[in-house]
Amino acid sequence: MNPTQPADEPSPETHDQPATEPHTGGSPPESASVFALTLAELSARDPLRWIALGWRDFVRCPRIGLFYGACFFLMGHALWIVLHEAPAYVLALSAGFLLMGPFLCLGLYDASRALEQGRQPSLRASLTSWLPTKGTMAIFAGVLLILEMLWGRASLVVFAVTFNTMPDTANLLKMLLSVENLEFLITYTVVGAIFAGLIFVTSVISIPMILDRQVDAISAGLTSIRACLQNPGVMLWWGALITMLVLLAMLPAFLGLLVVGPVLGHATWHAYRHIVPAT
Repeated sequence: MNPTQPADEPSPETHDQPATEPHTGGSPPESASVFALTLAELSARDPLRWIALGWRDFVRCPRIGLFYGACFFLMGHALWIVLHEAPAYVLALSAGFLLMGPFLCLGLYDASRALEQGRQPSLRASLTSWLPTKGTMAIFAGVLLILEMLWGRASLVVFAVTFNTMPDTANLLKMLLSVENLEFLITYTVVGAIFAGLIFVTSVISIPMILDRQVDAISAGLTSIRACLQNPGVMLWWGALITMLVLLAMLPAFLGLLVVGPVLGHATWHAYRHIVPAT
């Protein structure tokens, strides 16, 4: 009897306890698994490849692209109106492109995902693509909105410190670009660059990641920050390329945004898909 008892009793207990501990501790790793994602190492040529893939998607579903391009076009004209009516808010409102752009591009991300999966994208599906993740999207939008409001407040402070009264809108650009206001231009640009950088780093791949993987807002934001910290040079080049293309698209009465906007939207999906490979 003695030889059987030690053989029977200890063995279930010793096998049971280790089996239950990994399961009790297995839940946190699952919720934190997004932080263990292996992110791709990027090269300087990758942003140009993303643009090429974005153009390919635009050509494959031009009606969807032009619809969202028209939205970007209208946003550009809204920015122009603010430049004349409330110049102090111009830099802050330009953050609206960084804030609204990724959310407006949700439909373009959905179209690129459909093409990637061999499905035919549709405008109706793209307009409702945000519904499955509306709660998470709302939280993330709130975070970006706070950053934009801080940007707007900071830009007003810079104006207030520099000018006793609001500059005349008739000669606004000439006045602001004069040598006498060089200190203002440098301060205004630095403030804008800081907030634009924060918004870019936090959201560069967050929105397509929330759409694709339905992760929470914090996980998506931290993954986006991780991607920028892991590939700082390439992501800086990607941000500069986006800025340059948007500025060039604004020059002919914002008409360039009809094409550049959707191409960048599709390209952002491919940037996300490259940085965070599909599982």
